[in-house]
Amino acid sequence: MSVKQEEVNFARNEQSETTMMPGKFATAMRTNLIWQFIRFVIINLKMLVVVSKSH
Repeated sequence: MSVKQEEVNFARNEQSETTMMPGKFATAMRTNLIWQFIRFVIINLKMLVVVSKSH
């Protein structure tokens, strides 16, 4: 059975017929502590901007 390129990240699951599965790059970025810290800082800076606009 041939898999189409757009269906590479989809897998069968008991809950759903087609559940999107993260690729290798997404999985690596989600488990990388350095990248998680950078994202944490960026999100907090964005929140500070939003809160400062409302006060």
